[in-house]
Amino acid sequence: MEPFFHGIILALGLILPLGVQNIFVFNQGAAHKKLRKALPVIITASICDTLLIGMAVSGVSIIVFSFEWLRNMLFTIGILFLIYMGWGMWRTKTQGDQQPSRAFSTRQQITFAASVSLLNPHAIMDTIGVIGTSSLVYTGFGKWVFALACIGVSWIWFFSLAFAGGKIGLVDRNGHLLNRINQISAIIIWGMAIYMGYQFFIYSS
Repeated sequence: MEPFFHGIILALGLILPLGVQNIFVFNQGAAHKKLRKALPVIITASICDTLLIGMAVSGVSIIVFSFEWLRNMLFTIGILFLIYMGWGMWRTKTQGDQQPSRAFSTRQQITFAASVSLLNPHAIMDTIGVIGTSSLVYTGFGKWVFALACIGVSWIWFFSLAFAGGKIGLVDRNGHLLNRINQISAIIIWGMAIYMGYQFFIYSS
């Protein structure tokens, strides 16, 4: 049972802090009046986390990320994408019971969720450095129990986040709260882009 509880606690510690992925899932949950409309972003974010955790535990991600050109490409694309995403959220306006203009379509939800999950070098390195390294203490069945516990937390968390966003969206009849949440989200995302740029500079120097 130790690998199971270790995976749960570790995954909670990594996923609870406010990040781009969490912000996007929450925003789409708030933007859509029904949870099923936000299923594409929930499932995509969960699948991406499942992929990253699986790669980290199996050691594949360490090999992939050892290529400097790939790391530099991820940083560059990730920074530009975060700036673009923050601008889009800043411009989102909600009035009364109208649906926000940033209630993304199914294709947009999948594309953006995959992008904020897989084009975020900071998140990838956290997965490799924390989950991948922590899994080294286990072998065989125990290692995959640990991985499945991390993955389970991820799926439950994204469903809960979108559900909470939807509830806030229903309560916020005039749209003022959602507008403020979008602006705060944009500022946080721009801050993460700046931080990622700083990390890129450190790694490149």
